[in-house]
Amino acid sequence: MSSLRIIIADCIVTYEGRLGARLPLARRMIMMKADGSFSIHSDSKAFKPLNWMNPPCVITEEEDQIIVRNKKGEELRVEIAQRIHEYEMELGNEPGLEKDGVEKELQELIAARVTKLQDDFELIRREFPTDIGPVDLLCRDEKGVCTAVEIKRIGEIAGVDQLLRYIERIERDERYGKVSGMFVATKIKEQAKVYAQSRNITCVEIDLIDLRESDSNSLRLF
Repeated sequence: MSSLRIIIADCIVTYEGRLGARLPLARRMIMMKADGSFSIHSDSKAFKPLNWMNPPCVITEEEDQIIVRNKKGEELRVEIAQRIHEYEMELGNEPGLEKDGVEKELQELIAARVTKLQDDFELIRREFPTDIGPVDLLCRDEKGVCTAVEIKRIGEIAGVDQLLRYIERIERDERYGKVSGMFVATKIKEQAKVYAQSRNITCVEIDLIDLRESDSNSLRLF
């Protein structure tokens, strides 16, 4: 699949994996993206899908059902009672978010001082490219372990999710092995800290003024 596809349908959704879950018959939006991801949305619950599968996964489609399986053996089954609308289009390559002035400056200052994040860090590359966009910094420690660093002005849960997606894409290249993550911001919200720590992501709060004025800047790790 090389394009975005959206289906509006009355459907029943069943998930089987680490646990079982079922969504009863209702009208929902089914989204299949060119990167292989699959998600199911309602007209509520904000931006978060009701259920989803991250790539790589195998999608098998028939007129009355769609079955999605991933490499972990999890299965998402969508039983379609009625197709209301279907739409497909190519969005093209995503250039990625442009940093605002503060985030851009933070990235530049930290890239020149990566040992402030960790004593044995060396910078592999700034704006390290992945097929879903660039991660701010990719560093390596003295043991050869790579760390993806995502930098925000204010750290929120969405930023942690963004970093996790980058890590998953980088790890597909065997040259980088198992990649750790570091989430950096001038202020990280408490919910984002809890979420990041649950996913083994290191959180670091920085002081922009200290970074600008001297090398003796203060970093707080969580």
